[in-house]
Amino acid sequence: MHVTRYQSAPSYEAPGHSKVASLRLQGQEVSPSRSCWVGLSHYLPQGAAESASSNAEKIYVVLSGEITVITDSAEATLGPLDSCYIAAGERRTVINRTNAPATMLVIMGNAPAGA
Repeated sequence: MHVTRYQSAPSYEAPGHSKVASLRLQGQEVSPSRSCWVGLSHYLPQGAAESASSNAEKIYVVLSGEITVITDSAEATLGPLDSCYIAAGERRTVINRTNAPATMLVIMGNAPAGA
């Protein structure tokens, strides 16, 4: 078992994000997970992740507040405990359009080797 305490979770800068504070909870430099990593993102009002895609699939789970996720084919506003799946290669934009902070759990697969 590998435990990461919230108080000691390292922060990281997510590329293309503004007004977002992120913590790594598992995977990457924090634990030996080989299949995925888990992050916690705090979006301030109007905080956003610009339109981008990655070579790994991801799952977003909103824990508090409201987050809007926009892809080329759909737009959905997620509230507490709502979730969405983003396929590898799918472009997405994430934005907090409200005047209150929002918190989202990010579960992201590790990109395939050579990708």
